[in-house]
Amino acid sequence: MYWANFLHIYQPPTQTKEILDRVVNESYRKIIAGLLANPNAKVTLNINGVLTQMLAENGYQDVIDGLKTLLDRGQMELTASAKYHPLLPKMPDDVIIRQVEHNNQTNQKYFGNLYQPQGFFPPEMAYNDQVGRIVKSLGYKWIILDEMACSVPYDPSKTYKNAEGLFFFFRERGASFKILSAQLGTAKSVVREFADRLPKNEYLLTAMDGETFGHHRLGLEQLLLEIYQSSELPTVTISKLLDLFPEAVEVKPHPSTWALMPRDVQKNTPFSRWDDPTNQIHQKQWELTNLALLLSKNEKEEEKHLLDQSLHSDQYWWASAKPWWSLEMIERGAYDLLSAIRHFKSVSEADQKKAWGLYIEIITTGFAWQRTGKVADLSRKEDEEIKEMMGTDQPWLSQEDYQAMIATLNKQMLAAAADQEYARADQFRKRIEELNSKSHDVDIKVNQ
Repeated sequence: MYWANFLHIYQPPTQTKEILDRVVNESYRKIIAGLLANPNAKVTLNINGVLTQMLAENGYQDVIDGLKTLLDRGQMELTASAKYHPLLPKMPDDVIIRQVEHNNQTNQKYFGNLYQPQGFFPPEMAYNDQVGRIVKSLGYKWIILDEMACSVPYDPSKTYKNAEGLFFFFRERGASFKILSAQLGTAKSVVREFADRLPKNEYLLTAMDGETFGHHRLGLEQLLLEIYQSSELPTVTISKLLDLFPEAVEVKPHPSTWALMPRDVQKNTPFSRWDDPTNQIHQKQWELTNLALLLSKNEKEEEKHLLDQSLHSDQYWWASAKPWWSLEMIERGAYDLLSAIRHFKSVSEADQKKAWGLYIEIITTGFAWQRTGKVADLSRKEDEEIKEMMGTDQPWLSQEDYQAMIATLNKQMLAAAADQEYARADQFRKRIEELNSKSHDVDIKVNQ
């Protein structure tokens, strides 16, 4: 079995220098250093042009240089995407094409000839037939989607393509989630999980946010790098799978995202995390977004820069309250759309007034949701459904696995303390306490 791992790294254009610095130090630099130290490790990476530009403009040239070294060695391939991370199925054709072109221009500027993407990552893995048609027309060979998009029984010894010849690769959701959630917390536990598949001529395709490793989940970058060091899991880039598995099955993927849930399929709401028909804030956000898109048709290309930046998907994600919620991100997204509209040369006073009214409705509804407890109710219900779906009674980790994770975290805690990073050392201490508690729970279950 081959392991094809995909990492997506991105920060919204509104990200602060403080948070960017944390993500770089806690995640990006550590992952790159670990891959550089392991020449056999292969990975497919998406870095949206907005992040590449932010790294260059904020003094993180070493991150770009590290990625260039990995590309030059053949350890890494980059995919194409849309520069400012919009939800593509909700965008008109011209906006999709413009954002893809701008993404290519930015990444070519910083990576030069090393940036030669064969594949495409749609932000949030958000897909419909429109996206597939445009990706094919722009000359890309393949696109990566979630396995729930696959319209035929999935076979990891085959590749997939549609009638037009665009190939599709589907990430295995369960395997990806077990790694990013540390349900499989050591390389040994990963190998044990897939032991029956290791001798087979097939591939395991996982896909995760790069920031999960070290930033969102403290110390998890060590697990990722440890898996890469396992001799039992040979790694390849996704494009290499086209050569290794030439038998292709025809498929017509469903509209989907990598956050798709079975209930979304039943309700025919594949993009509900960003556009829920029952979510008043989402509906006002898209009313404002569509107003901006409509008004932009009368503008010259150079007047659309603020619009492109304002279309990032984060503002809608953080308005879902299932369970993700940030009134700050909601307000900033709405304000950026309002600012883009005000920037247009041909916008009327009536349109500006309409945009202002929508902005006010969005933020006042957000405050009302917080004040009345609606956010807490939605989040609690979602957490319960996720736990039920995960089957949390399943003891994925053995006592040995827990002790190995704790030993690794203890080393990182001591190193952070030695560098006088006391707040981070305390984070490690708290995570160790949490794992010790879970380890105790495993003992109880095993002995029952």
